[in-house]
Amino acid sequence: MNAIRSEARRNKGFEETHQELIETAVRLISEKGTDALSIAALSRAMGINRTTVYYHFDSREALLAAVKQSAKDQLARGMDIGASAPERISLINRFVLDNPELIKLWIDDFVSGKNIRDSYPPWDELVEGIRDRFTSEHPGVEFDAEVYCVMLLAGAIIGPRVFANSVQPEASIQSIAERFLREEQRTVERDQLLP
Repeated sequence: MNAIRSEARRNKGFEETHQELIETAVRLISEKGTDALSIAALSRAMGINRTTVYYHFDSREALLAAVKQSAKDQLARGMDIGASAPERISLINRFVLDNPELIKLWIDDFVSGKNIRDSYPPWDELVEGIRDRFTSEHPGVEFDAEVYCVMLLAGAIIGPRVFANSVQPEASIQSIAERFLREEQRTVERDQLLP
């Protein structure tokens, strides 16, 4: 019985440390860019021995892969078709605006030619749901749901960063997120794709 408790306690500590390492790596990337992330930089930022970091990640590449997965998980919350459209749009917009360096990593994966289903497994379900909703509202109208979903996703991921960097750099993140939420909602309402 004691062995089971100590194993559970050890695993709980492992998981907490693992998550803290990823969160600290995300913060370092957000502050200094991807090139500044290393095992040594992460261990310094956390005030721990490099051996501890290597216990969790055997290389910088493994650490970056975990950071990318964390970003994908956050973005996937914004694509959860169980959530309302405004909730999904807000989650994506805020994440994009708050984490520009992580979005660069995600965009690299997004345009790399890798199958989107590897990054976002419910992709086909999303496309099919959009296709079904559109065709029920517009019978007989030709509609390419895959292209529509890519356009929405690309606009939601790249649009707020372009706006913040090049169109209205003095605008607050909150105001940009609100403006994009309004226009993205207007788009899906216009196309009658809100439930």
